[in-house]
Amino acid sequence: MKSIVNIAIVFMAIFLLSACATYYQKQTQFQNKFAFGHIEEAKKYLENNAKQAEKKDRLLYFLDRGVVEHMLGNFQESNYYFEEAYLFTQDYRKNFSGDFVEMVANPMLRPYRGEDFEVVLIHFYKALNFIQLDELDDALIEIRRVNIKLNELNDKYEDKKNRYKQDAFAQNLMGMIYEAKGNYNDAFIAYRNAYETYSNSYNEDFQVNCPDQLKKDLIRMAAFNGFRQELEQYQDTFNLKYERTDHTGGELVFFWLNGLGPVKGEFSLNLSTLQGEGGMFTFANEAEGFSIPYNAAANNQSAADFGDLNFIRLAVPKYNSREPLASSAKLYIDSTIKSDLQLAENINSIAKSTLQDRLARELAKSIGRLAIKQATQAAVRKENEELGSLVSIINAVTEKADTRNWQSLPHSIYYQKLPLDTGFHQLKLIVNNSNQSNDTINFEVNIQKGKTHFMSFHSLGSSMPQP
Repeated sequence: MKSIVNIAIVFMAIFLLSACATYYQKQTQFQNKFAFGHIEEAKKYLENNAKQAEKKDRLLYFLDRGVVEHMLGNFQESNYYFEEAYLFTQDYRKNFSGDFVEMVANPMLRPYRGEDFEVVLIHFYKALNFIQLDELDDALIEIRRVNIKLNELNDKYEDKKNRYKQDAFAQNLMGMIYEAKGNYNDAFIAYRNAYETYSNSYNEDFQVNCPDQLKKDLIRMAAFNGFRQELEQYQDTFNLKYERTDHTGGELVFFWLNGLGPVKGEFSLNLSTLQGEGGMFTFANEAEGFSIPYNAAANNQSAADFGDLNFIRLAVPKYNSREPLASSAKLYIDSTIKSDLQLAENINSIAKSTLQDRLARELAKSIGRLAIKQATQAAVRKENEELGSLVSIINAVTEKADTRNWQSLPHSIYYQKLPLDTGFHQLKLIVNNSNQSNDTINFEVNIQKGKTHFMSFHSLGSSMPQP
């Protein structure tokens, strides 16, 4: 018996060491190719590892493949993979959300289902693809799905805290699409909804103020629709005056995706146990500011299940930021028109807030499961020291946070809208880097009368993950 236990301990220890790597570290080859802008090589890497699409990380494979195809201009192929990702999230929530899966100790062993904001952003990328394919009606469907999905998610959480209730940038983009289609009344409503979301939550929760361009668009749509009261209201609120123009050309909407989103790591949360009456426990860590009540009786457990447990160690996921190397950007048109790109979405902040809100909802469940494991370990050790050591190693191996996430997302999104005369124009995107250097990217656009032309560019330069 002793030799078997010793062998098992050795093998479990080896497994523990191999399991310490985060998902980001395991994806180093893809990350290096993608982050340095070698997008064709990143695509080949994914093609050569297509078996990932059949395994537990298949959602992340679909998401990365969708982004890579989008950046290569393969918009139909990109939407194919994003649709696969969307279908997986729908199937997962229907077929893999039972009690058994929730009881799997190591979350890395089960299929990754995506954070709420990641599921939402699938529709954002699909909308961008449809816009590039000049299929604006389909793009609108995807933007509506953003709102539908957010409503579904927040209805599920009832009164639980969740800051990501609405997406201001999606509402703003909806307004741009409606305006491009000539539906000015719907455009006004979408712009107004976007302004209210920026004002009511985005500026405080995600550090994004209402873009000046959105204020101008809201005033202009109020004027176009003859909404005199709203026009006066917003002119006073924004301290802006509507000036009618007889522009007969077209319009350019330019999106600048800056940097790379955060990556997940983990940290250990050591919690002391305080037992109350009626099966109530409090797990607390004063240094980290955690105090989590747990009702054992409500979870069909008794105080005896926890034995003489005094503390537990909980592995908790956390996002580590990758700060963009670029601090700002300007768009030059024919070397005469200069316009700043304006921040519209901070995906880095949304990711961190979403994870914090999820953990606040789920920590009590994780603590209860982990406390039972720790109490079992203590009970076994009293009967057999060697078996207790084996259980201890098993608990250590399985106590891992899920460090998987969609790592090809941008850190943030900026945009600008400009009316332009018909014909060809030379564009220069001047990206200002934090090291005082500038990058210049050249484009050409052919503006058609009465048509809105959408363009985008992703600056990938970012720092290594920072806590």
